[in-house]
Amino acid sequence: MTIDELIQRLEEYRDTVGGDAEVRLMTQQHWPFENEITGLVSGAEINTPTDADDEDVDDAQVVFIVEGRQRCYGSKRAWEVAY
Repeated sequence: MTIDELIQRLEEYRDTVGGDAEVRLMTQQHWPFENEITGLVSGAEINTPTDADDEDVDDAQVVFIVEGRQRCYGSKRAWEVAY
């Protein structure tokens, strides 16, 4: 998914559920969890050397959604209805 595709989908949801709706991250399809989102970071930011022991990522032109605190169990149906 590209940044433009993500923005388009979020704009569609803003129109139906409102701009104040919380965004969470659903993970682990076979044992799903709902997680908060801590923030966003680019590959370029990760690859900026600040800690010699930390690993770089393969692509600087990627934006990562960083998983936050686990909130609760999720629903397997999320993968069926996601488009």
